[in-house]
Amino acid sequence: MEKKIAEINDQMLQSLFPDICEQEARAALLEHGTIMRVRQGDRMMEIGQHIRFMPLVVSGSLKVMREDQDGNELLLYYVQPGETCAMSLTCCMRDARSSVRAVAEEDTLILAIPVRYMDEWTSVFKSFKQFVMLTYQRRYDELLQTIDGIAFQRLDDRLLHALRDKSRAQANAVVHTTHQELANELNSSREVISRVLKQMERKNLLRLGRNRIELLVG
Repeated sequence: MEKKIAEINDQMLQSLFPDICEQEARAALLEHGTIMRVRQGDRMMEIGQHIRFMPLVVSGSLKVMREDQDGNELLLYYVQPGETCAMSLTCCMRDARSSVRAVAEEDTLILAIPVRYMDEWTSVFKSFKQFVMLTYQRRYDELLQTIDGIAFQRLDDRLLHALRDKSRAQANAVVHTTHQELANELNSSREVISRVLKQMERKNLLRLGRNRIELLVG
């Protein structure tokens, strides 16, 4: 990590994190936060790791995953600019080890807030507390969508939903990923994912390329 740099300022924080509306709260973030740069594919947070900071995503995106005892992964949600990770907040508050893995979906810039300030700032700054509570609510809603998808949706619907999420996270209709990565995220096999993608291509929902998928529907 490296100390804060000029490219992150109060105006940027106000634009990215409008729920943190108190200037004093943003000033505290800039004073005590530290820049973290995470390259695409690198792990920002690992299962079993103690979390020492709250990550505020400034640019790029993270994907948060669960893993079972056999090493199978399941995508829970993305963390995009202007957001933070609810799982990391929980670990910070409880001084607990992480139960999830966070991987950079693309090169990502994070403002890391040391955990020791969490209790104080949720008491002192009303808007910071509101930001934390809204984060929990939004992630809870997303987790319900994930559960509904597993329980009630067909694999092709789940796959299309996952591709749309990736497209939004990467801000591009062309999603750069592999069939194996999609299989890991959806707790399926590469062969099944490849077969479903071929079916979707025949329906003109997408166009397949090498490590890239172009969405043809919004």
